[in-house]
Amino acid sequence: MTDHSELSDVKFEKMFEKGDLPPSLFSHEAHLRLAWLYIKKYGQEKAAEKICKEIKQFDHLHGKGDKFNITVSVAAIKMVDHFIKKSESNDFYTFIKKFSRLKSDFKELLYQHYNLDIFSNKEAKTSFIEPDLLPFD
Repeated sequence: MTDHSELSDVKFEKMFEKGDLPPSLFSHEAHLRLAWLYIKKYGQEKAAEKICKEIKQFDHLHGKGDKFNITVSVAAIKMVDHFIKKSESNDFYTFIKKFSRLKSDFKELLYQHYNLDIFSNKEAKTSFIEPDLLPFD
């Protein structure tokens, strides 16, 4: 297997949660896909809680536990949810094709909300920092 897209949504979610998904397949797009799946299944608030728990666990299982960033993960949920509300897509791939900026310009989208570099900020890794420029809707 060379890409997460080779897996059904159910298989992708189960493999990720069990820690069986090879880390090389957990790309930025896979992170967005997981966000999309969780939002569709649980709603934004529960999706944010669940994605943080699962990614943190995945990071500890497959690494040193130092890559997880709560602010980036919660912000990703909020941004994906924003675009879901503008979408009629019933599958992730149609959704991401229409809102490809989530994939190609993710950092640019984040920096519309943050003046702070949330990728390198130590506090952002351990607790969610609210946007200082533009709130999420």
